[in-house]
Amino acid sequence: MVLSRRLPDAAVQLLADVADVVQPPVDRPLGAAELRAAVAGADALVCLLLDRVDDALLDAAGPQLRVVANIAVGYDNVDVEACRRRGVRVTNTPGVLTDATADLTLALLLGITRRVGEGDRLLRAGRSWGWDLDFMLGTGLRGARLGLVGYGAIGQAVARRAAAFGMEVAYAARRPAADGAPPAEHLPLEELLAGSDVVSLHCPLTPQTRHLVDAAALRSMRAGAYLVNTARGPVVDEAALVAALEAGEIRGAALDVFEDEPAVHPGLVGRDDVLLTPHLGSATVQTREAMAVLAARNAAAVLGGQEPPTPVR
Repeated sequence: MVLSRRLPDAAVQLLADVADVVQPPVDRPLGAAELRAAVAGADALVCLLLDRVDDALLDAAGPQLRVVANIAVGYDNVDVEACRRRGVRVTNTPGVLTDATADLTLALLLGITRRVGEGDRLLRAGRSWGWDLDFMLGTGLRGARLGLVGYGAIGQAVARRAAAFGMEVAYAARRPAADGAPPAEHLPLEELLAGSDVVSLHCPLTPQTRHLVDAAALRSMRAGAYLVNTARGPVVDEAALVAALEAGEIRGAALDVFEDEPAVHPGLVGRDDVLLTPHLGSATVQTREAMAVLAARNAAAVLGGQEPPTPVR
């Protein structure tokens, strides 16, 4: 059992009950060559979203590898088909990070519409200011339309929170939401983009969603609209986003994920109409431990000949 990063004690202990656990000697992301060397001979790999699991890594691991347990709800870092060809199970960690990610989405939404980051920078820079009727005016949320791109568990959790702020909610998804989902209008993507005051992304990264928000999509949004992304960075064409902001095609953006993490497009960094956080969607003590424990349970189940709690189908 190989871990690509050090995990919380609760997860390590669960794994130690079923296998010998090998943790990396340093707590930093391993390079591709380092990870291939580390996984050689392993029967299980517990990895993070920055670890690329591809043919080269699977070949380096060897035919005895049985499971790749990814500590993330998304698994765009894992070549699932390459794993299936080798009989390797792939698992992820959905559910346990839903509330944390939805909470951060609302924090970003409030932060960008009420200019929180901009105000914080003003005060820290020691710039003069004074209360006035038109000082640093933001945008109120009551009655505004929130357009959700993707309406799975996280999108629905965001919808519930947005309703508490008096927002109208619509969503674009391949199919209508199942019974029990928060009430929201199901719209084609083009109509959603054109009619929303805030567009928030909650879709997985796939070949179809890469650069889903491109120059054309941004031009179709309202000039006073905001874009929020807590999904995956490459869903947004960052160069197109910078151009749209410079042209005034949208009012602002709040991003927790980036196209080429950990790098951020330099055109985004110096802008007051952009709020940036370093991939903090699931970053609470409780959530990160729950993710690690779920990944450990998945790996342990496969090694024990059982069905894992959250397999990737």
